[in-house]
Amino acid sequence: MRQELSSEPEATIHADQLGDFDALVQTHRPRIFRFLLASLRDRETAENLTKDCFMRAYKARGQFRGESGAATWLMQIAANLVRDHQSSGRLKFWRRNLRPEINLTDVSDWMPDHQRSPEALAAAKEQVRAIWSAAANLSERQRTVFLLRFVEDMDLLEIAAVTGMKEGTVKAHLFRALQTVRAVFESERGLGEPK
Repeated sequence: MRQELSSEPEATIHADQLGDFDALVQTHRPRIFRFLLASLRDRETAENLTKDCFMRAYKARGQFRGESGAATWLMQIAANLVRDHQSSGRLKFWRRNLRPEINLTDVSDWMPDHQRSPEALAAAKEQVRAIWSAAANLSERQRTVFLLRFVEDMDLLEIAAVTGMKEGTVKAHLFRALQTVRAVFESERGLGEPK
């Protein structure tokens, strides 16, 4: 009897359980897309790489050994796609200079309570914008660790599995990312200015 695909992100899934690939895509596509959008800040590229992620996973499904959960495996593929995309030399100038700012309506689903007052929603959007701006200036590794931790709510061991870094290295990158984001956030709010 074949086991059902678990929707739990940490469930370990063996290669023979990847048979219902449509269910796997439906379960994990929002998370993969969210990570790619947060990493690249370009909706079209995030959509394309999300498709690429699942195409690669489908082609490699026979090689999946079940040593980690499906979410971790897919996130590892997505992180590699981000790294490959950002390291490709072609069109770097255009990517850097023509990259559109992310529309805050794209991240409004990340905000937990949609029934707040318009003022509270505006303040929350401004905070998201400030944090987003600060995260955009992080190094590639720091940004990846930061996004996996705070956007995808992954623990340090999961992040280590996704990125291929040791847990201590993940901690160091996360610590530096948090320092940078806090400093930028506080300076934008006027809290970090000298008195």
